[in-house]
Amino acid sequence: MDYKDDGQRRILAIDITREGFDWALAHGCPSHPDPSTTKEQWLSRKNSSPVRIQWDPERNLLLEPLPYRSIQIGLGKDAVNRYVNHWIRQITDITNLAHSIHALVTENKLDHATAMLPSEKIYPYPR
Repeated sequence: MDYKDDGQRRILAIDITREGFDWALAHGCPSHPDPSTTKEQWLSRKNSSPVRIQWDPERNLLLEPLPYRSIQIGLGKDAVNRYVNHWIRQITDITNLAHSIHALVTENKLDHATAMLPSEKIYPYPR
């Protein structure tokens, strides 16, 4: 079964510290300007920010759009250094799990596939 090029054959789950994730959120800049700021204000913030925040459409197991979005976080040089050297707590190879879920989706066994997904809950973030 071939899903990606040779350099992208594994799927990893990376657990990081809450402090690291909160730091990334606190030091993030939206990838697109907010209507309440001027373009100049946004560019200034973007150029000085080590993290980009973007909200992308979430999809279900059949890749159909859901009525909410998921956060995408891009790390710049300073944030990558923190991520690699301080935030990572555990790395788990979940390639086989992902392939098992994909096989169940292909067989239209969506209830079984859904049961194999990690549980999701709201992330409490103090403002």
